[in-house]
Amino acid sequence: MLGGNEIEAGYQPSLVQGKAHKFAVLSGCSGAGKSSLLAELGRRGFPIYEEPGRQVVKEQLYIGGDALPWENWSLFVELTISRSIYHIVTAARRDRLSFFDRGIVDQVSGLERRGLSIPQHLAAAVDRFRYHETVFVMPPWPEIFSNDDERKHSFEDALASYAPLLRTYEHFGYRIVLVPKLKVSARAGLPRFGLPPAGGDQRGRLPDHGAD
Repeated sequence: MLGGNEIEAGYQPSLVQGKAHKFAVLSGCSGAGKSSLLAELGRRGFPIYEEPGRQVVKEQLYIGGDALPWENWSLFVELTISRSIYHIVTAARRDRLSFFDRGIVDQVSGLERRGLSIPQHLAAAVDRFRYHETVFVMPPWPEIFSNDDERKHSFEDALASYAPLLRTYEHFGYRIVLVPKLKVSARAGLPRFGLPPAGGDQRGRLPDHGAD
């Protein structure tokens, strides 16, 4: 059995080097079905990592902290990016194709959208913790958008952040693939083995399969 020090020694951020092809990001408009798709992929046996922002908001609400997107945005971003790094390093240790509900670029996009410069250490995080070059993007879907304790913004706010998010991903060299508006079971069948090779249209689409 491994001791505590041995377990800690196994956590090395450098483990992500050369493994970007095993880290697939689900991103896109807020409230467009990412979490449901992630859960379905998990049920099908893939390692999955929940949205860091939602985790941080739940924790901050529980302890009465202010690292919330509607209170202390800068601190919120720091915590969510730190959580994203933990997720990707954990996935590197498992060494399997894994799916993430949002990634580091999502949080950096939030800074740029607010006219804030990206601190050097966060720019380094974007550079050193790369995901698969293909990012699966959920387009706006107003019919299923809803609010909850962690999602307080309106659909209009979500829509306003969507185009800047795509531009940020493209700026950092990622390829956007739009996921059709389908039942979650049909959506889950699209990215499993269809991660496109390098190159091609920067706004490629997954094929529209009929819902089951």
